[in-house]
Amino acid sequence: MKTSAITFLAALCLIALAVPQSKADDKRKSDDSEINRILAGFKISPVRLNLRGKNIVLVGLGSYLVNAAGACNDCHTNPPFQEGGNPFQGQPEKINKENFLAGGMMFGPFVSRNITPDTNGLPAGLTYAQFKKVIRTGVDPDQLHPEISPLLQVMPWPVYRRLSDHDLRAIYEYLRSIPHAEPGAPAPAAARQTQ
Repeated sequence: MKTSAITFLAALCLIALAVPQSKADDKRKSDDSEINRILAGFKISPVRLNLRGKNIVLVGLGSYLVNAAGACNDCHTNPPFQEGGNPFQGQPEKINKENFLAGGMMFGPFVSRNITPDTNGLPAGLTYAQFKKVIRTGVDPDQLHPEISPLLQVMPWPVYRRLSDHDLRAIYEYLRSIPHAEPGAPAPAAARQTQ
């Protein structure tokens, strides 16, 4: 992103943080560290974002949480890195943009879900209320493995459920802003072991 675009986003973030969006926002502290995370989020998003109709402050923060703090790419992108761009092999990191967050990584009998927006613009086809419920409870909305458990077995929802509503909303807003993608072909077992 060009420096002038980042400066413009910074100004918009400052304005947006100064004007509360809801009573919940009134209670949260708007400090420099959050502004820095928002700006970093825009810098590190590996894909072009659709900001039309989105809360850009939440999109930036969500990108930071997804791409810097959450490592969502490692499980929800198959393969996570482009050829020659796997940092675990000492290569300069190159995120797989084509299949970004489209799922398809195998973990035993489980396959990571596509969390990109569907044709209605809903990440994983979930409304925010449904997304929040999945993260808070771990209940699999698709019940793909009822013989094992009604709960998601690989997704680290017990950790993510501790995030604030504000952070979950930011993650959801970021996921709304990324392009839809389809899963890549399953990575060979040897390649998965190095990721």
